[in-house]
Amino acid sequence: MRKFIAACLCLLTLGACSDTAPKDTFTIVAGSENRDLEPIVQEFCAAQKRECAVTYLGSLDIGLSLSDAEQKYDAVWPAASIWINIFDQDRKVRHLASIAQNPVVLGVREPLARELGWVGRDVSMADIVNAIRDGKLGYVMTSATQSNSGASAYLAMLSAAVTHGDTIRRQDLDDPATTETVRTLLKGIQRSAGSSGWLADLYVASAQRGAGYDGMWNYEVTIRDANNQLRDKGEDLLYAIYPREGVAVADSPLGFVDRTGQSDTEDFFLKLQSHLTSADIQKRIADTGRRLPFGSASNATPQAEPEWNFNPEKLISTIRMPEPDVIRQALDLYQSALRRPSVTAMCLDYSGSMSGEGVQQLREAMTFLLTPEQTKRQLVQWSPQDRIVIIPFDSRPREEFQSTGVEEEQEAMLSAVKNLSAAGGTNLYACATLALKYIDDINSNEEYLPAVVIMSDGKSGGHVDEFLRAWEDSTKPPVFGITFADADERQLDALAEATGGRVFDGRRDLIDAFRSMRGYN
Repeated sequence: MRKFIAACLCLLTLGACSDTAPKDTFTIVAGSENRDLEPIVQEFCAAQKRECAVTYLGSLDIGLSLSDAEQKYDAVWPAASIWINIFDQDRKVRHLASIAQNPVVLGVREPLARELGWVGRDVSMADIVNAIRDGKLGYVMTSATQSNSGASAYLAMLSAAVTHGDTIRRQDLDDPATTETVRTLLKGIQRSAGSSGWLADLYVASAQRGAGYDGMWNYEVTIRDANNQLRDKGEDLLYAIYPREGVAVADSPLGFVDRTGQSDTEDFFLKLQSHLTSADIQKRIADTGRRLPFGSASNATPQAEPEWNFNPEKLISTIRMPEPDVIRQALDLYQSALRRPSVTAMCLDYSGSMSGEGVQQLREAMTFLLTPEQTKRQLVQWSPQDRIVIIPFDSRPREEFQSTGVEEEQEAMLSAVKNLSAAGGTNLYACATLALKYIDDINSNEEYLPAVVIMSDGKSGGHVDEFLRAWEDSTKPPVFGITFADADERQLDALAEATGGRVFDGRRDLIDAFRSMRGYN
C-alpha cells in the first residue's frame, strides 16, 4: 500500500509521529470526525495501562487500508459503515458496533432560509433544486468520493431523485431524469473539499471576511460547532434543513481487524468497545452534540437548540442505504459525470534544483494524475468536462499545456510533460499570476470550480504583492500548495491563507499530495 496509509497525525499524548507504532501498542485508524472523542479512548487506555495510537485518515483511505495485504491497524473507526462495506472484501472486520449517530444536513444562512420560506416548515429536495435553478442558493460540500459527509449528501440527493420509493438501484444510475436532478443539485456547490472539518473552518472564516457562502452540507454536530463560532463572531447562524425525503446518517462504527493470533488484542478491543457503548460514556458522547445509536445504554440526548432548528428528540427521515456495489458505482458516476466540472491550473517547478530525483518524482506524480486507470482506483479521475492547464516554470513560466479530461488528451499531455527537463531559478509568483489568466479565460461564465495548484521545491523569487493584486482583480480561485524537498512553507502557506486554499505535504509522498488535492477541486 502506498506511503499515505502510514502517514499519520499522531496523538498529542503520544508525542512525535512515526510510521510504525511499537508492537504492544493498540492501533486504530479513524476518521477525523471522531477526533474529539479521542480523549475518551485515551482515558480508557491509560486506565488499562495500554498504549493506544490513532491514525486519522479520510473515509476513502480507511476503506483502501482494508485491502492492504500488510494490514497495520487493530481497529477501524470510520465515519460510516459504507466504507467498510465497500472495501472489506475479505471480511477482516469483526465486532462492528455503532458508537454514535450523526446525520448529514444542509445548513443555510438563517436570513436566506427565512427569505426562501424554509424556516419552520418541512423542506423537500425539490425546494432545494428550485432555489439552485433560480440562482438563490449555493453551498459548500466535501467531495463525495473522498469524504463521508459529501458521500452522504450525494446519496441523499440520489435517493430523493428516484421515483419508485425504494433504495437506489443500479438502473437508477442510468435514468436521465434521476441523474439530471442530481446534476442540478451539485451545480450548487461553490467550493469542494476533502475534509469536513476543514470545510467548516473555511465557511466560518469566509463569513468573518464578509465573503461568505449561502450554506454548507455537513454533519449535524459540525454545523453545531460552526454555529457556536459564528455566534461568538456575531455572524449569521446556519439554519438546519433536513430534506423531507430523508438524510444519510453517519453511524461511527468501531470494528476489530482480524489479523490472526491476536486473542489478547481482541479482548482489549472488546473491552474498549464495551466502554464506549456504556451508559456513562454514551452520555458524554451525547454532550458533544451527537445522537446516540438506537438501543444505546444511555437515554441521554444532546440539548435542543431551536434557533437553528436542532432538536435531537424529533424524529428525522433517513434514507435506506443501497448495496455496496451500487454505492461504488454511484461514486464513480459522481466523479466522472455528475459533479460540477473543474478547471485546474498547475504550476510545476522545473527549476535546476529539481534535477534528477525531483524531476523523476514529479513525472511519477503526473503519471498518476494523468492515467485514468490509476486515478479511477482512487476515485479522483477527471471527467471529460474538466479543464486542465499545466504550466512548467523556473525563473519564468514556460509554454503551457492544456487539455480536457478526455483520456486521449490526458495521454498526450502526459507525454509532453515527461519530456521536460529542469533548469534555471524559481519564480512561482509569475507562474501563479499567469495561471489566474488562464482560469479567468476558461471560467468567464463561472461554470467550473477553479483552483491554482503550485508545486515547488525551493524558495521563490518574485513578489507576492504583484500576484495578490492580480488575484483581487481575478475570479479569485483558491491556491493550493504542494511542498517538495526544502520548499519554503511560509510562502505557500501565505498564498493558501490569503486565497482560501490549503497546503499539502508532498515531501513524504508526492503522488498522495496530488491525490489529496484532487479532493478539493
